[in-house]
Amino acid sequence: MRHTELNGISRRRFATAGITAGAALLAPGGLFASGVRDSSVEVVFADLPATKAGTNTSFAPLKQIDAGLLNIGYAEAGPANGPAAILLHGWPYDIYSFVDVAPLLASAGYRVIVPYLRGYGTTRFLSGDTVRNGQPSAVAVDIIALMDALKIQKAILAGFDWGARTADIIAALWPERCKGLVSVSGYLIGSQAAGKTPLPPAAEYQWWYQFYFATERGEDGYAKYRHDFSKLIWKLASPKWNFDDATFDRSAAAFDNADHVKIVIHNYRWRQGLAEGESKYDDLEARLAAGPVIAVPTITLEGDANGAPHVDGSAYAGKFSGKYVHRVIGGGVGHNLPQEAPQAFAQAVIDVDGY
Repeated sequence: MRHTELNGISRRRFATAGITAGAALLAPGGLFASGVRDSSVEVVFADLPATKAGTNTSFAPLKQIDAGLLNIGYAEAGPANGPAAILLHGWPYDIYSFVDVAPLLASAGYRVIVPYLRGYGTTRFLSGDTVRNGQPSAVAVDIIALMDALKIQKAILAGFDWGARTADIIAALWPERCKGLVSVSGYLIGSQAAGKTPLPPAAEYQWWYQFYFATERGEDGYAKYRHDFSKLIWKLASPKWNFDDATFDRSAAAFDNADHVKIVIHNYRWRQGLAEGESKYDDLEARLAAGPVIAVPTITLEGDANGAPHVDGSAYAGKFSGKYVHRVIGGGVGHNLPQEAPQAFAQAVIDVDGY
């Protein structure tokens, strides 16, 4: 596995170009732009043993803990007194995206926590009366509550898709809780206003599923065909990843969570401004809508064959004011980067810890 580190991206270039928080938002609710790549150097995996994707197929028995509004299911690996690394999955994925990453980090001495997000796996709401809310700030608050419950004051946060967005939000709003950030596809903080902004047709086409979810037919269709739907997304988002049925099925079981469909549909409708959030998150969402700069040490990652909507790393380099590098992972790596390239992902966690 080879990857390239782009460490010459100039923030000054983006400042003089007048990139604003609004312009740095990806479609709908994130970034949509293109940019220039600067000088690159090949990075060597010096700290980890060679590991192939698919080496591991299971975690130690999962744990459960009450945290905030949830009883959260999570995998844990490594020494209890090690530095904490919290790994966050996306949609439609689950904790098995990190099944090869977790033992690598554990072997390096980290206490690794891999939680199911709300609506996935063994994570459950403590009350039937709680709103099944998928808005991004609510998911981030869940992880802060988990850290509190586990008595983790500060952790490296690393994720992709929803998990990267969640990690970005925590790094931006609670930097005192984030020692370092590893974010696949970079700066994913957005807003409802950004989600309402029309994009060029080719970009809109990439978000077809979001528009499908905006309809009753889409909600019913996802509920009925969630496994087939998710497998299609896997194939589109990682066109060169030849995963087998057993690999998919291990993750697809997490989508049988009773709240899964409600959380997913609400998330995408909220991002388009088609569903209300909860007022208790309004202040957080207002701060996020301003496009806050992230100051904690950060490594952003991108697969060279990511089929999901994303932009060139230079488009969001100016959103990181601390020590920052961007790495492009080669070899046909798609959207589910930690599962497709576990060594590269784990190395990024270790490297950002040293910044």
